[in-house]
Amino acid sequence: MRLGIDVGRARIGVARCDAGAVLAVPVETVARSADGDADVRRILAIADEFGAVELVVGNPLAMSGRATASTDDAVGFATVLAAAGGESRPVRLVDERLSTVTAQQHLRASGKKARQQRPIVDQAAAVIILQHALDVERTSGAAPGRVIPTDEGSTPL
Repeated sequence: MRLGIDVGRARIGVARCDAGAVLAVPVETVARSADGDADVRRILAIADEFGAVELVVGNPLAMSGRATASTDDAVGFATVLAAAGGESRPVRLVDERLSTVTAQQHLRASGKKARQQRPIVDQAAAVIILQHALDVERTSGAAPGRVIPTDEGSTPL
């Protein structure tokens, strides 16, 4: 079982997959901690609760493939998560271009108004990130993205 994580400035969406790694479903929206590690601790607690063997974090690159401020933020968060989680639970960064836009479109198509989307859009984006990673791995036979080494600590990449 894996967790998918959509890192935002205010909220972090969390999704999980089934034991067969076929289908991703939403789990929770975690408030982003401005000072402290409550968000990291909550995500690790969710990982423990579901028996997650890997954490898949979205890497929000620009459409050109270049890093942005959001990319730096997500990579920094993934690095802290990897250091806190230890070697037994790898943290993998995967390309997530347009996941939030796609999540908003899906929610709008399901009849959710913009105000109704706010508490769940991050979870929906996490589902898209994780489902994409599962699909890529199933079709290619190789895990997508890259694993964050646990010895990188909190040093920016």
